[in-house]
Amino acid sequence: MKMTARGSIAALMTCMAAAGAAAPAVADSVPVGVPLDGVESSLGIDVPRVGTSVPVPIVGAPESPTFHSGSMLPTPLLPSVPIGAELGDTLITSPVPNLLGRPETDGEGSLGSPATDVRAKGPAAVLGLPLTMPNAANFGLPDVVDPKLGIVTPELTGAPSALLGLH
Repeated sequence: MKMTARGSIAALMTCMAAAGAAAPAVADSVPVGVPLDGVESSLGIDVPRVGTSVPVPIVGAPESPTFHSGSMLPTPLLPSVPIGAELGDTLITSPVPNLLGRPETDGEGSLGSPATDVRAKGPAAVLGLPLTMPNAANFGLPDVVDPKLGIVTPELTGAPSALLGLH
């Protein structure tokens, strides 16, 4: 069998499409159940049930440095890197016996936290050289100035909340 250039390009495109379709989806968080069954069976008491999710951080592209007139280095020199994650659902339930001193008033208390997005930006570094741009008044040589060094503070953005309930 003889393969033509057109046939090999079609085969390559088919393989690339199949590889793209088979790529796994990225999870925002991984559900985790906390096993407390051993405590319940060994102590003979009702223990809380805990279910939560572990966030999977997703790293974004660093912001590009910008050049300003009169400066030889870009600002920031070390760019900050954005990281995003989803704090998953968390639910903690526990039996609450004899609320009013009678067995018929047994209930269950719960503490829940719905999923929320959290965004963070790492710190960035700003550095200024001790030299300026070439100065025509100084025969084309740069002037000497005080060096500058600074750290841009990290940012954290999110709105987590909690729900308290009694059933």
